[in-house]
Amino acid sequence: MGEIVDIIIIGAGPAGLSAAVNALVRGKRVRIFSNRDNNLSKAERVDNHLGFYHMTGKELMDKFKEHAEAMGVKIEDGKAVNILPLGDSFMVNVNGQIIESKKVILAMGISKVKELPGEGRLLGNGVSYCSTCDGMLYRGKDAVVWDQSHDAWEEANFLQSIGVNVTFISNKPRHENLSDNVKYIKGRIEEIIGENTVEAVNTGEEIIKTDAVFMLRDAVAPDTLIEGLELDGSFISVNKYMETNIPGLYAAGDITGKPLQLSKAVSEGLIAAQHAALQIDKKES
Repeated sequence: MGEIVDIIIIGAGPAGLSAAVNALVRGKRVRIFSNRDNNLSKAERVDNHLGFYHMTGKELMDKFKEHAEAMGVKIEDGKAVNILPLGDSFMVNVNGQIIESKKVILAMGISKVKELPGEGRLLGNGVSYCSTCDGMLYRGKDAVVWDQSHDAWEEANFLQSIGVNVTFISNKPRHENLSDNVKYIKGRIEEIIGENTVEAVNTGEEIIKTDAVFMLRDAVAPDTLIEGLELDGSFISVNKYMETNIPGLYAAGDITGKPLQLSKAVSEGLIAAQHAALQIDKKES
């Protein structure tokens, strides 16, 4: 599993990069993961961040990345699918790789994930967010892959290659690289059906029997990522140090609520990283 990391940061927008820079300044070993563009990079113009004027969001985001990389921050491509607290540390599952960390900072931006009927109830009983984690459980069985991310077709191909009978459901045209052996259905999933385990999915047009559903989204809902996380609506509840109700777990940026502003995200990333570093130093002094 490798050496324990001081701080894992999930998300590489303004909050995540601010946290990474400030943690590194305090001598902490940091790993930062992201698998999608953040909202700032799509902004047409930003005029309200002090010191930067009349810039596009992409220009500003490029400057943030340049600053962070110059200080040794390496953004790694990866999606966190599960976080497990273990007393004084966390086990973080990133694309099937398990990494141990003393502290975790969530900075994934605002969550737009809407849970399907049956999804939460059957999570771990046929519903999965990670093909490399759970794929081998369904060798010789049927699985539905719902396309909600840029690389879902790759994960469908992987499942097919290890002996899973895959049906790929997508609103987009069949991807040119999707394996010929994978059945493709144009559409979406409306509901996951099953009592104790997944039995079928409802597309609104038909019921498809299946043993598993792989929900391959770009993001995972915060309260699905880690059990017992306290929310305020769809946002994560934090105190003034950006601590969540789970000791050692922090959140920063849009994911903590309004105002959804760049300056707030940068400052919350700093606060979270400083406090996390301080708590590590206290424990180790």
